[in-house]
Amino acid sequence: MNKKTLIILGVLVILIFISVGRYNSMVGADETVIAQWANVETQYQRRADLIPNLVSTVKGYAAHEKETLEGVVQARAKATSVSIDPSNLNAQSMQQYQAAQNGLSSALSRLLVTVEKYPDLKANQNFLELQAQLEGTENRIAVERRRFNEVVRAYNTYIRSFPNNMLAGAFGFEKKEAFASQEGTENAPKVEF
Repeated sequence: MNKKTLIILGVLVILIFISVGRYNSMVGADETVIAQWANVETQYQRRADLIPNLVSTVKGYAAHEKETLEGVVQARAKATSVSIDPSNLNAQSMQQYQAAQNGLSSALSRLLVTVEKYPDLKANQNFLELQAQLEGTENRIAVERRRFNEVVRAYNTYIRSFPNNMLAGAFGFEKKEAFASQEGTENAPKVEF
């Protein structure tokens, strides 16, 4: 082998090692997004698991609020039926997921407004504990969504940066969608009694 051939082979080996390293970094970033998505889903599932107990507690005090209670149960069923394959986090699937979760949030808000009519229920220890757990879960959801958006941003930045964008395109790494606020969430809901 002549000197020129050795230099070319050396450069190719270096490029291969760099490419492998960058590819592995993309895989790691993709797996981080998937893991963080699982954390988001876990918190939404926690909220869904609290709802039957909350509805049962309210039902004992507010049996004639049947429509509100049924609305919560139906919204929970819809929210738990919508899931996303973490490898396919696209805008459409994220919007469907968010719409189902927002429907559940809205139904829960109506339920908690209804509770205001029942002072005995508001003083019930089981209800107070469930309400506190639900509030804590809503905070956890917000934290996990923020973390998810952070890892999606880091992933998207990495795969779209040069020269990573060339490798990402060649190996099928695509931009991931982050959570975005639904239209109208900047306005506080109106509560009427």
